[in-house]
Amino acid sequence: MNRKLITILIIFLAAAAGFFVISRHFTAQNTEQKTGAAKDVYYCPMHPNVTSDKQGECPICHMSLVKRGSASQMSGGQKEKSGERKILYYRNPMNPQVTSPVPMKDEMGMDYVPVYEDQNIPADIQGVYISPEKQQLIGVQKGKVERRELSGEILTVGRVAYDSALYTAQQEYIQSLKSSKSLKTGNSNYIQEQSSELIKSMKQKLMAMGMSEPEIAELEKQGKPQQNLYLPTSEDKNVWVYVTIYEYEAGLVQTGTQVEIKPIAYPGEIFKGNVVTVTPILEAATRTLKVRTLVENPENKLKLEMFVNVAIKYNIGERLAVPEEAILHAGTRDIVFIAEADGYFEPRIVTLGQKAHGYYAVLKGLSENEMVVTSGNFLIDSESKLNSALNQMTEPNKAPATHTGH
Repeated sequence: MNRKLITILIIFLAAAAGFFVISRHFTAQNTEQKTGAAKDVYYCPMHPNVTSDKQGECPICHMSLVKRGSASQMSGGQKEKSGERKILYYRNPMNPQVTSPVPMKDEMGMDYVPVYEDQNIPADIQGVYISPEKQQLIGVQKGKVERRELSGEILTVGRVAYDSALYTAQQEYIQSLKSSKSLKTGNSNYIQEQSSELIKSMKQKLMAMGMSEPEIAELEKQGKPQQNLYLPTSEDKNVWVYVTIYEYEAGLVQTGTQVEIKPIAYPGEIFKGNVVTVTPILEAATRTLKVRTLVENPENKLKLEMFVNVAIKYNIGERLAVPEEAILHAGTRDIVFIAEADGYFEPRIVTLGQKAHGYYAVLKGLSENEMVVTSGNFLIDSESKLNSALNQMTEPNKAPATHTGH
């Protein structure tokens, strides 16, 4: 009997000891999890996947790691924001099709991005919150979208024209006109018809060589070719200068646009003129156009076939404009970050026009007086983890997938 009591007592003590050990184990594990959840997280602004629980340098780019904040702080920030704007769900930063109804992290430790009810951008493109301290650290600067006068100049090269081919074509055209007039009396309709076709063909040739219809009309009125294309006389106070521009600059150059000619032979001297025509045919090999300019030459200093430097002044008028530093070129899309007053930054696709003196004309996507990021936008793009999400901008209407697990 005593032996049975002793056996029962031993079993009871063993069970009690086991329960005590297991309780201590779970208590320690929970404490460890809570302690770990409260630890600060440091990450690299250039490589957000590089994280650490202490300060240091990024092993890839050697930038100082930035404090992201504890999990409790992160969730607190989300609650503060959700008090103002309703959160619909949370999106995986690297795979926007994976979502979750509650805050969580992905396999790399990145926080899911909140998707708000009142955001007027696709669900797979969301903004990011950056504290004022972090903005200062990464050098965030902002600028206002406003209307401004956009002007500039194209710096290129040219040559004083010695164009015997055009001179001869003009001469032939004038001679054909004279012959046509003499054929109008006492000749058959067939001969007159052939003469008219010949004149039409020669006119098209002049236009293909760069002359405009007003120029050809003036040529008909003068009744003689432009002598300054061949051998200028002392009476000629202007010369033709042929200027080369690239295809993408064609929209900036129009008839009447001012030009400044700076010959290598006369350092410091400037000869002024205007654009008369832009040839209608593009040079296929170089993707350039020839611009015909008429330039003042009162002292006959400019000699035929001289090479000159050219500045073409242009003005595209008042336009809604944004600094070129604000633009992120993402493949075929141009993106800016809108700086909201509450520390959030919203990416937005814009349509740009011509560029002039450090500014782009904005055709679509921005409104006057909006604030855009002009410096540090690349780091904001990295911080918001949009590198993958931007590729899915073409599917804004696609329904978000349901999260199925970590």
